[in-house]
Amino acid sequence: MDEEKKAQVEELLRRPGLLAHIGSVNPKTNQPHITLVWYLWDGEAVWFSGFRSTRKFRELIANPKCAVLVEPANLKESKLQAVLLEGTAEIITEPREVVEEMSQRIYVRYLGEEGAQAAEPQSWKRDPENMVVRLKPAKLYVW
Repeated sequence: MDEEKKAQVEELLRRPGLLAHIGSVNPKTNQPHITLVWYLWDGEAVWFSGFRSTRKFRELIANPKCAVLVEPANLKESKLQAVLLEGTAEIITEPREVVEEMSQRIYVRYLGEEGAQAAEPQSWKRDPENMVVRLKPAKLYVW
């Protein structure tokens, strides 16, 4: 990928307010599941958080292969239509400090500093069921 395309990918993945489509697969039925999440791009990997009891996390624990799709809210504002990242999810439950720190960074991205200090996101990040996923893409597709 040339430098201009890399810059476009970085710009899209860091754009505020966008949601990521997470694709996981039920390992027993092979039924795909897609859901939207708040995410954080750190320049190397996509991070998202959630609770162990949700379908996406149960599926990722059983089968960590997944895909993440990010697309601009308005195609007229972007040179890219989408970025697709594929790979194996690294599910992080410990140390709890990492789970809480990355969750907080994700919440700040969507709620701002003040909003992320509210009782509800603070309780989410401290909940023992909360975990974070780091997906460093094995493959990256851009169109």
